[in-house]
Amino acid sequence: QVQLKESGGGAAQPGGSLRLSCAASVGIYVNYCVAWFRQAPGLEREGVAAIDGEDRATYADSVMGRFTISQDNAKNMLFLQMNDLKTEDSAMYYCAADLARTACNPFPRTWGFGYWGQGTQVAVSS
Repeated sequence: QVQLKESGGGAAQPGGSLRLSCAASVGIYVNYCVAWFRQAPGLEREGVAAIDGEDRATYADSVMGRFTISQDNAKNMLFLQMNDLKTEDSAMYYCAADLARTACNPFPRTWGFGYWGQGTQVAVSS
C-alpha cells in the first residue's frame, strides 16, 4: 500500500514563496506519474503540476512560470516550489500518484490517480 504525506504548507503574502514536499512510503517516483492538485473551498479539485519518471513536467496554465515540480527518486520525495504566489493560489494542496501509467499526459486530469495524501493547507493573503 502506497502512502503519501504532504508537508510545507502555511501562510504567505502575495508575491511570496512556499515549497511543498510529499513523501512516499515506497519508491514510485522513478516509474510512474505523480502530481500536485489543489482544492479551494467550493471549487473542484484541479491539477496543478505533474511529473513522470523521466522528469517530464506538465503544468496548469494558471501556475505556468511560477510553480516548479521536481522529484528526488532516491529519497522518494516530490516537491512543488511555488513562487510569486497569488491569493487565488490559496487551497488545500494534495500529492497523488497514478500507478497505472508511466506518462502523465493528458494533464490536468484527476482520473487515474488512485493514491492521495491528506493535503497541506496554503493560505496567501496580505
